[in-house]
Amino acid sequence: MHHTENRGHMGNSRNTGTYDQDAVLRARVLLLGSGRRTLTEEVGAYRVLAEVSPRAYLPKLAGALVSWGYTDELRDLPEARTALHAEAAAAARRIGAGEPNRAEVLHRALGAYERGLFALGRRAEGRAVCEELAGAGAPGRLAVVLAEEGRHEEAAELCGRAARTVDPGSRFWSTAEWSAELEAAGRREEAAEVFAELVAGTRRGAAAGDMARGSLVLELLRLSALLDAAGREAAARAARQEALSVLTGLARTGETRVWGSAFAPWVVLLQLSGRAAEPAATPEAPTPSFGTYHLHGWSPDVREAYLASLPALEREAEALRAEERLPELLAVHRRLIRRAALRQEGLTRQAEGPLRPLFDQGVALARRLPEDPRALPEALTDRATFLVMAERHTEAHTDLVEAVALLDRP
Repeated sequence: MHHTENRGHMGNSRNTGTYDQDAVLRARVLLLGSGRRTLTEEVGAYRVLAEVSPRAYLPKLAGALVSWGYTDELRDLPEARTALHAEAAAAARRIGAGEPNRAEVLHRALGAYERGLFALGRRAEGRAVCEELAGAGAPGRLAVVLAEEGRHEEAAELCGRAARTVDPGSRFWSTAEWSAELEAAGRREEAAEVFAELVAGTRRGAAAGDMARGSLVLELLRLSALLDAAGREAAARAARQEALSVLTGLARTGETRVWGSAFAPWVVLLQLSGRAAEPAATPEAPTPSFGTYHLHGWSPDVREAYLASLPALEREAEALRAEERLPELLAVHRRLIRRAALRQEGLTRQAEGPLRPLFDQGVALARRLPEDPRALPEALTDRATFLVMAERHTEAHTDLVEAVALLDRP
């Protein structure tokens, strides 16, 4: 049986246009049958039919391969999973350039493939796939990878392009990432200006009752830190005072309606507030892209290494505590808190887990360091943001009142 349909899209030099008639028939019968079939069976059928009718079956083959790679049977087989996703990427690349769903299928397949490569420690190959993704119109992962390797100027440019076209629902994520990369590139004034635009939108939304006032508090405190770093002390002071004013109202009345969890944006801003204490990123020693949410953007190898350092930090903290080396202990404790926070996905006011004691310990340590004028306001601000996120507004207000008084005193 000879099939010549869509041969211009096949891109397979081994293909002669001649197919195993029985294999094609079995594949069609399987897919047309009413019985249940496994992903393995589907992939086998799509592999056969993609050679016969690439236009119809290459997208299905790519999609099924990606899904198969994510099944439980391959959970502990990263090499096998990545091999399937490599095949999915190859199939997606063969889809005709004019096909309407090509971009969607290609982005999904390449995304699965590059994450597998990073998880296996194959960063150079993963970066190459991210560059391919960027060329196909999805630059987000490349921006993250560049940031992880310390190439902040390049990352900032990519983030800026993406932020200008993002939909309103993703505005916080794109702006936080862009501002973070501008700051890391030494462009502090621009970083503050970009984030100030986000705050202005949140301020309008909160005033209209369309956004949580707690979100405005968190963003204002981040803006104050950016303004301080840019040398704009008066503007930083004004941002802190505004945050305190909004929080005063929250302490009196609470939010006017129930909002979704603020954990994800809070944890991004918390990581950013401690970035200066982390080693600088290099291609040889990548670190997280701190302006990006860890579950959505960080490369698997970087996320695993960052979280894996938590036990070592706990041991270091214990040793420093035993030696009463308080300044070093507080610095390590702040790094420890930020990693511990990443492990508490889904945190709510009713389930604060082990984080509250860590913030309390940080404040107690800072009170023992009066010679460091920044220690206590930083620890109080950290705890205040945690309490705002957990909707404990009265306690957060108490902390922020003290922190602002310490920061803004003559």
